Amino acid sequence: MSAVPVAVPPLVHGPGFWRRAFSHRSFAVGSVLSLLLVLAALLSFVWTPHSPYEIDMGLKLLPPDATYWFGTDAYGRDVASLLLVGARSSIVVGVIAVGIGLLVGTAFGLIASAKRGWVEEIIMRLADFGFAFPAILSAIMLTAVFGPGMVNAIIAIGVYNIPTFARITRASANAVWSREFVLAARACGKNAFSITMEHVLPNIMSVLIVQATIRFAIAILAEAALSYLGLGTQPPQPSWGRMLSEAQTLMFQAPLLAVFPGIAIALAVLGLNLLGDGLRDLFDPRLARKR
Repeated sequence: MSAVPVAVPPLVHGPGFWRRAFSHRSFAVGSVLSLLLVLAALLSFVWTPHSPYEIDMGLKLLPPDATYWFGTDAYGRDVASLLLVGARSSIVVGVIAVGIGLLVGTAFGLIASAKRGWVEEIIMRLADFGFAFPAILSAIMLTAVFGPGMVNAIIAIGVYNIPTFARITRASANAVWSREFVLAARACGKNAFSITMEHVLPNIMSVLIVQATIRFAIAILAEAALSYLGLGTQPPQPSWGRMLSEAQTLMFQAPLLAVFPGIAIALAVLGLNLLGDGLRDLFDPRLARKR
């Protein structure tokens, strides 16, 4: 009996995809902004203008100049260096938290779609229950038990992402299960696990990639919010959210202390959202035909 070919969307293969990608404004701008975020984090491992951990009260609240490009904060630390290292914290939290949601949520969604019946009902009701605990509320509960920290923030944001990925995976997988090539695979005697891994998962990867990009932006916002509240990244590790928290009492003395981390958060979130929107359009076959 001949093998059933795996039907993978052709939009992600060949030079045609990249031609459309580079001509898509949202994708191009989002890619540049996201690349700058990654480069800033990588650069902080090998070089920063000054030490982001060195405190010198004699240099506090200096305005931007040739030595301190963005000035110094209330502890005499270089703001530019804090921003570079803060990008590292945002990416670490975002990658791990989204990874948790993607792996666990996708697994639950695939199981629900393959099994159907009472298994699907239980998983979806658990997903509904998970929506009742947003990242900030979960972080508060974890902090009350284990204390504040980056690990608890990652767990809180990751758990919050699981129901979203489970629902999206289940809905997308249900559509694939009704396709002709899946029916042919079942007629060939393939079991549910083989069909899921060889046919269903490859055909929903584009949806998961787009969602992961968008959830990455949300994770960066959540990490900044948790750090702002003192529940996320703890000193002395720099964090954009904590930089905003420390700057709020100095708004009239040094307003730029709040402007720079605010711009960094806005550009990172904007870039990832534009990248996600661009990927969604590029993976849509109806829009691809129009280009």
